[in-house]
Amino acid sequence: MKRKELSSIEREALLMALLSQLLREEISSGQVLRQLRREVLGMSQTQYAELVGISRRSLSDLEADKASPTLSLLNQVFRPLGLQTGLVPRNRQLRERLLSVEPPSA
Repeated sequence: MKRKELSSIEREALLMALLSQLLREEISSGQVLRQLRREVLGMSQTQYAELVGISRRSLSDLEADKASPTLSLLNQVFRPLGLQTGLVPRNRQLRERLLSVEPPSA
């Protein structure tokens, strides 16, 4: 079965939903990586591993949350998806507040 191409609006909505779930600790960074690789890029692990310059096994371990990656490696694997690692509050309540804050008007 062929994968349905997502529109730019659908891709952005998926990205925002996954990042929100990640910040709420409902899913892991590996799950985010796997879902974005499959649904946004439509790439196999082998294809994506070649794209980012790591082994397929390393990518598999990252997606299964079996690895202890460096920040550099996380940036390397998330870069094609338009993401980079960053700092977020460890306290869940602070993260929730951060997610609910409206951005300032321009």
